[in-house]
Amino acid sequence: MANDEAYHFLYTVHPDWSYFDHPPMLMWVASLGRWLCGGWLHPLSLRLGFVLLFAGSTWLMFDWTARWFGERAGFYAALAMNVAAYFSAGAGTFVLPDGPFLFFALLTMRNLTEALFTKVDGVAVLRVEVKSPLRSDVIAWVWVGFACAGALTSKYHGALLPIATLGYVIVTPRAWPILRTPGPYLAAILGACGLIPIFVWNAQHDWASLAFQGARAVGVQFSPVGLATMIFGPIAFLLPWVWLPAVGALVTRIRRFRELTGVDRFLVCLSIVPLALFFCVSCVRPILPHWPLVGFYPLFPLVGALWARNAELNPNQVRRWVIFMCLCTPVIALIFGCQARFGLFNFPWKSDPAREISGWESVERELETRGLLDRPNTFLFTEHWYDSGQLAFCVRNRLAVTCYNQGDARGFAYWSKPSDWVGKDGLLVCTEDLPNLERFKPYFERVELLASFSMTRGGKPFRPIHVYLCADQQQPFPFAYRSRNQNTAP
Repeated sequence: MANDEAYHFLYTVHPDWSYFDHPPMLMWVASLGRWLCGGWLHPLSLRLGFVLLFAGSTWLMFDWTARWFGERAGFYAALAMNVAAYFSAGAGTFVLPDGPFLFFALLTMRNLTEALFTKVDGVAVLRVEVKSPLRSDVIAWVWVGFACAGALTSKYHGALLPIATLGYVIVTPRAWPILRTPGPYLAAILGACGLIPIFVWNAQHDWASLAFQGARAVGVQFSPVGLATMIFGPIAFLLPWVWLPAVGALVTRIRRFRELTGVDRFLVCLSIVPLALFFCVSCVRPILPHWPLVGFYPLFPLVGALWARNAELNPNQVRRWVIFMCLCTPVIALIFGCQARFGLFNFPWKSDPAREISGWESVERELETRGLLDRPNTFLFTEHWYDSGQLAFCVRNRLAVTCYNQGDARGFAYWSKPSDWVGKDGLLVCTEDLPNLERFKPYFERVELLASFSMTRGGKPFRPIHVYLCADQQQPFPFAYRSRNQNTAP
């Protein structure tokens, strides 16, 4: 399990309206997978719902593209999405919010094109330019609202979909009459229902999640790291042979934007709004490389149309490229998986690209062998939320796990009260050679080294692990982000 996946497993242990990091859809989908597997707790069961949703996303991409660009274009658009590394090997498989968001974002975009456009003599035209029954238009917008609600309960990025749609209407005078129809407002009301669980949770916790996410987008100093991530992150995550035609299709259409009509113009607006936003954010803040990918979702139909035309002109060349792409992504995934499982290449552990998903099973075995998982009145903790997530998953919550970090405890700050741990012994599992124990000593009667061993993978030592006994906690450790409405004293 990757760091985020192991941490997200705890969402299923602590069901709630929403969470500090993400809206609740992630928990619902992971819990569905476990339910379908009869409660079996395993990476496969947690990932099952996400795999099923990615299958649905593949069908949506085909159906959406085929509707406006032809079935062959639909096939190539779905293929492009499946050979893009992040979608096929990441969002489409792992326990991440991106999988559900991809599905509901595509569903929203597909429904939006149906609500905005219709075909007349094989050409896409705005519905407001032809006489169509009001009832059918309203129903189309109802489906937009439901899909948008799903996107908003999957990821905060869902707010970009209505913003981009409004941007399209503003820059397209022929679409202005849409604002005089009830459909868009009904869709907005239904879509906003997706914010209800988010606002309920935030109202109960001093708006902590919204404040945290907002702070990640605000800065005053130029960030070269953020800008480099914005540029090179999508290249690495999509792979160059998908990124390049997507960017080429976008640039070509931006150059003749005034001449664009129909669905092409709408897709450009859906793409350029999130890309422009994350470009601005990246100039002043570090970003994660997958954040801008929402701007590439609307470009896959254009890539599909491009590859379909190329297949008619140069079928042999396209066939070779398809074979190459279909082989390349699984080969990359296989090499990465073997590195995580067996350590094929010798990297220093801090530089190992597979360090996130390596070796935690060996930690559980060591703790079990030493009898540390059977200690009464004991809990486990680490200094980092992602290590605590890995620890909780590998021990399957046999002992309670928390995170003692005053600056960033993430969801652990809300899954228990600081007073819950007073009077108990803590086992600090540390992945650093020289941990700063002074920050913990004031809270415990004593802190002493209990065990040292190596995390292993493929039977080979990989990473140092130290376990410290923090005996008899004397006072609550102050979690970060806590609500002032919750008790912090024993």
